[in-house]
Amino acid sequence: MDDGVLKDQALTLWMKGQRHHLRGDFNRAIELYTKSLALYPTAEAYTFRGWAYSFQGRLDEAIDECKKAIAVDQTFGNPYNDIGSYLVKKGMLDEAIEWLEKAKTAPRYEPRHFPYMNLGRIYAQKGMVLPAIQSSRLRSRSTRGSQPAFPR
Repeated sequence: MDDGVLKDQALTLWMKGQRHHLRGDFNRAIELYTKSLALYPTAEAYTFRGWAYSFQGRLDEAIDECKKAIAVDQTFGNPYNDIGSYLVKKGMLDEAIEWLEKAKTAPRYEPRHFPYMNLGRIYAQKGMVLPAIQSSRLRSRSTRGSQPAFPR
């Protein structure tokens, strides 16, 4: 089958997965993301399947999915931020910083302010007041000039 047709079908499945995801039907969302990935692997589908896993408390699997997303498209910033946020949930603040810093520089990322917010929270938790304030200030400037992260 033509690559364009497979990509379109995968995108349709991914979007259906999103709808279930947003309704809290994580099992169905995961099923649809998995079908999408079987047709045409995308960074978005891996990232969203990881996000669904995170809602089920499956943080290690969520991190693995984000790493797969990065392997498919290193320019997609969302999985870097998501890994950072999952590491924060696991109490691994220092490890999270590296991933959040990568998210800040990813060319294709929205919402661009998330890694700044997450870094600000980490620095505040660690008692690092000045970096927390700087991260908050940079957050407000971070949305200028970013490329859309998702297919339109």
